[in-house]
Order: sequence, then structure tokens, then C-alpha cells
Amino acid sequence: MAKTQEPVTIKKYANRRLYNTGTSTYVTLEDLANMVKEGEDFVVYDAKNGDDITHSVLTQIIFEQENKGQNLLPIAFLRQIIRFYGDSMQMMVPRFLEMSIESFTKEQGRMRDQVSKTIVGTPFGGFEDQVRRNMEVFERAFNMFIPFKGDETPAEATTPAAQPAAAASSGDELEALKRQMADMQQKLEKLVSKPEGGSQ
Repeated sequence: MAKTQEPVTIKKYANRRLYNTGTSTYVTLEDLANMVKEGEDFVVYDAKNGDDITHSVLTQIIFEQENKGQNLLPIAFLRQIIRFYGDSMQMMVPRFLEMSIESFTKEQGRMRDQVSKTIVGTPFGGFEDQVRRNMEVFERAFNMFIPFKGDETPAEATTPAAQPAAAASSGDELEALKRQMADMQQKLEKLVSKPEGGSQ
């Protein structure tokens, strides 16, 4: 839940310092990360030219968190994201990821309960089912966008020769996303198994 109606304005100066205009104090990336976790929205502007640099600052926060050893993003996922830059599917990726994380967020309460049950009960049965259901939601969301791929290159997409190639490309990318989700599931399973130590 957001604590303010309007996003807090953060200004970034040439010396790379960040200034919170709401509290009239200088803040760090860690402070901004805590604001995000607490549901407090903010926008970041370059103090010199007024450009909105919120995207790059949020990316910096993720980079800082990953450097601390909190590896939330699997290597296979990062590689695939890099491959999408400049690809014909690039325009679909942001919305697909938004829908995926929204679905995951809505289900996280149920998944937390399931994780706690698997720690004291039977291992991973219901948890795997939940991951499988989420994967099905992600696939449906991804497939919703495939018909619009032609908007980017209408001439090529409408030719009979191009259609099988486009379908094959979409299939390959969907398979890559499936592999990434499987990798994520394995990482989650390892995290859940840690409290029990080496006993099996």
C-alpha cells in the first residue's frame, strides 16, 4: 500500500547524490530500496536537465542488491533478457514481465502458506502445483501477444514463407522462458530446503 498519494520527487545531482524533496534530506540507493519495499512511490529526475531517470535508478537498485549476493535473477533469465534487446519480440517483453510479476504477486500469500506447509509436511507437492499453475498463466499471457507480432514488421509477417519462421521463433523463445521458470523453481526449492539442514 502506497503511503503517499503523489510520488515523492527525488533529484539526482551531478555528484551522484540523491535528494528527497519530500523530507529535504539526501538519501542513498538503500533508502530508495526501503521506500519501494514499504510501498512508497517515487520518481527520480536529473537535477540538471529535468529528465526522468527513474528507470535507470531502479535498475541501479537491483544491481546493488544482486551485488550483495541476493541473486534473485537466474543467469539463464539474464541471458535471455539480453538476447531480447533489439529482437522483434522486444516490444512484448516488458508487458509480459509485468503480467507475470503481477500474477506472482497476487499468489505470493498462498505460496508463502504452501512453503510453510512443505517445511513441516510433505515436500513440495502443493508448491510444485502452484508453480505449474503460474507457468500456465505466464504461457497464456505470452500467447496473447503473439498475434500482434506482425505490427512491427507487417510486410514480412504476412508472407507465407515468414509465418512458419515466426512461429518457430516464438516457440523457441517460449521454450527458453519455460526453462527459466524451471530454473527458478529449482532455486526456490533449494531456498525452502535450507531450514531443514542436511536431514532428508
